[in-house]
Amino acid sequence: MTQSILIFDFGTNEDAAQQARHKLEGWKQTLRLGEKIRLKFDRKGSAADSGKDGGSSSGEEASKKSTTGEGKSASKKAPAKAKEPVDSKIQLLVRLDFSGHEKLSHNRWLARIPSEEPFKSAKSEIIHHSDPGFASVTERFDSLG
Repeated sequence: MTQSILIFDFGTNEDAAQQARHKLEGWKQTLRLGEKIRLKFDRKGSAADSGKDGGSSSGEEASKKSTTGEGKSASKKAPAKAKEPVDSKIQLLVRLDFSGHEKLSHNRWLARIPSEEPFKSAKSEIIHHSDPGFASVTERFDSLG
């Protein structure tokens, strides 16, 4: 398996983070990527840390709601997230999980995602499967829900 995790730090820009989520969800549905691209939000800040969910929100939970017919409730909840305090930090973690024979597709997505518009404005970091910090980032990704 060829795995990589891309971390995009949007700072306090909730709108850009939501645009990035919408773009990734659109690609997943249009190109039928399924579980090859997974995303999760990590929110850190004064109100987010005191929340009962640990300040994290899963992008795939919203996509599951939209595919089960609860898309209207998921879209209504999105503006509520924008009301978080200005000092909360938003990071989007994207896991690319392609099989060994899809190495070319994996490399294309590694190049494409950071070059698209909502991701350009964010500080990005790419962690490959062979990097020493990959295990800790994978653990963090899994703990987000």
